[in-house]
Amino acid sequence: MADVAALESLLKEVQALDGIHDAVLVSRSGMYIAGSVPEGVFQDTFVAMFAILLGAAETATAELRDRIDSVVLNLDKSRIVVINDGPKAIFVLRTRKDVDLAGVRIVLEKMSKRIEEFL
Repeated sequence: MADVAALESLLKEVQALDGIHDAVLVSRSGMYIAGSVPEGVFQDTFVAMFAILLGAAETATAELRDRIDSVVLNLDKSRIVVINDGPKAIFVLRTRKDVDLAGVRIVLEKMSKRIEEFL
């Protein structure tokens, strides 16, 4: 069973990074695990659609025989980044448009092993 309190604590660290509005951890099957979604959205639909989006991108690019690292959606006022975190989960982050994604990625990579322990 997932240690939700520990996962919530880690996601609060991510959300505290400059430019991160929301950080949520989603199962590969599209179930909410932990974190915060944007205010006013229906949580179950929001997280499921990003798991489907990543799955569709993986299917669409399977012929390239390369692994998807992330999918970035550039919106008018923000950016949504869907980051593959292995076989169990994905990160969905809503960020400012100017956030340094490479820097965020470094933080997430450091947390990844701890997150796997709590899943």
